[in-house]
Amino acid sequence: MREQLSEFFSWSWFQPETFKSYEWQYPILLNLIWIIPVAMLFRTFVKFLKNPVLELSLPKRVANNNPWTYLRLIPAGFFYLFLIMLVVALARPQRSNERVEQFTEGIDIMLVLDISESMDLQDFTPNRLEAAKATAIEFINGRVGDRIGMVVFAGEAYSLAPLTNDYELLTDLVNEISFSMMEAKGTAIGSALASGTNRMKESESASKVMILLSDGESNAGNVDPLFAANLASALDIKIYTIAMGKDGLVPYGTDFFGRPQMVESYLDESTLREIAKIGNGEFFRASDAGTLLSIFDRIDTLEKTEVIENRYKETADYYRTYLFWGLMFFFVWLGLKSSFLNNFLLD
Repeated sequence: MREQLSEFFSWSWFQPETFKSYEWQYPILLNLIWIIPVAMLFRTFVKFLKNPVLELSLPKRVANNNPWTYLRLIPAGFFYLFLIMLVVALARPQRSNERVEQFTEGIDIMLVLDISESMDLQDFTPNRLEAAKATAIEFINGRVGDRIGMVVFAGEAYSLAPLTNDYELLTDLVNEISFSMMEAKGTAIGSALASGTNRMKESESASKVMILLSDGESNAGNVDPLFAANLASALDIKIYTIAMGKDGLVPYGTDFFGRPQMVESYLDESTLREIAKIGNGEFFRASDAGTLLSIFDRIDTLEKTEVIENRYKETADYYRTYLFWGLMFFFVWLGLKSSFLNNFLLD
């Protein structure tokens, strides 16, 4: 109670910065502040015309400007302050604070990345793997509220990261991906899909997505790719497949004279198409870095996280403070209006 009273007696209520910070519910009433003195002067003028004037002979020391005569203005000043506080209170000073709460219905996304030796081919700059890593990082950092996991594979599959919202950790893990992570040679697409499905089987998300990126045909592992795709589909996991690279001769390193060497590249597009069909997703073909980026942008658009936004506006009223001060000035005026100050040199 004492703290509440001390707040009312703070001089900060009358600082210009305080009044500038307010929002006024009835700002038009503030014009009364300029009308009040005009009305009071008009009342004084009318009263002066109606009252008879009696000339008195006063001592010379009183006839001159005597500062004591101005004491009679003090009660009127308190009454004027009372009216100003009343007007301020009626104008309803307020401060509003808008609060925004966001809820996201996140998507669970598993990135399944091929890191077999063929991903070292250089039809992408500097090679297929580095281009895929850069695009994956951009995709990860562009998501909001989603859990993202990572599986890498060559001749076998390895779960690099479980589903997580820690995008910084994911980015660091993707940056560390290299060909030396896998000793087993080949491309085990079926094992990779099975590993990703295993990571997502306990997910309770309304939307589950797997993005498979590979540049070769499945020639390793002990799980058939189509069987793994059916298993994922049974768990309501949507599969997008990206065939990365070009068929035919592609650059790979340089010879003794610094000239680019060309090697044969073959990609089993039909299997990846069938996987996407089984997984109720889409198949994409990326022949360069620009196309790969646009594919991830397309997937980002198709699998957009729903953001629910609630706005709350909290409004605090401050009219009570100025009404309190107005009553204080009014009671002071009541106490002074019949005192000697109000009648000083008027009788």
